[in-house]
Amino acid sequence: MTVDILGLLPEIAQIRDDRLRDLTIKVWADAMERGGWTAADLDEMPFTLLLKKVNVTLIEHTRAVTNTAYEIAKVMNEKYAGKVAVDLDILLAGAILHDVGKMFEYRREGGVFVKSREGELLRHPISGAAFAFKYGLPQEVVHIIAAHSKEGDGSRRTIEAVIVNHADFVNFDVFKD
Repeated sequence: MTVDILGLLPEIAQIRDDRLRDLTIKVWADAMERGGWTAADLDEMPFTLLLKKVNVTLIEHTRAVTNTAYEIAKVMNEKYAGKVAVDLDILLAGAILHDVGKMFEYRREGGVFVKSREGELLRHPISGAAFAFKYGLPQEVVHIIAAHSKEGDGSRRTIEAVIVNHADFVNFDVFKD
């Protein structure tokens, strides 16, 4: 399963901290297993059920958000050196895992992806953060997952969470009608 995850999300290899990289892989792999998903399923799974005419997969979206966030963080670290310090490993792990809760929020019904009962009760930021917490990911990563969407509005966000939140919405809002 590790090879599948790295094949789907090669950005994981950019995480320098071995433990954090391994935990990020483990959370994705175990979430897929618990949700009953395969790598092939993820190549078809839509990144959102809110926009019906968009043909972007969860993996495409996750990679785009991760790369957008990473580029923003690199610019901030360079241009605001000594004033702002973005932890790239925390940012990468949080971006890669920001939508992992969709493994529980979705189910397939007659070949169509729909919201699961679990998804009706707990949106993916909550279930994803709880799942990551269970595996002992750093609180900063759990925070990014929990705060990346509207669930985090009104709360204080770390710089890494701010970046992932904005990267996520840039990669969502461009597809709105």
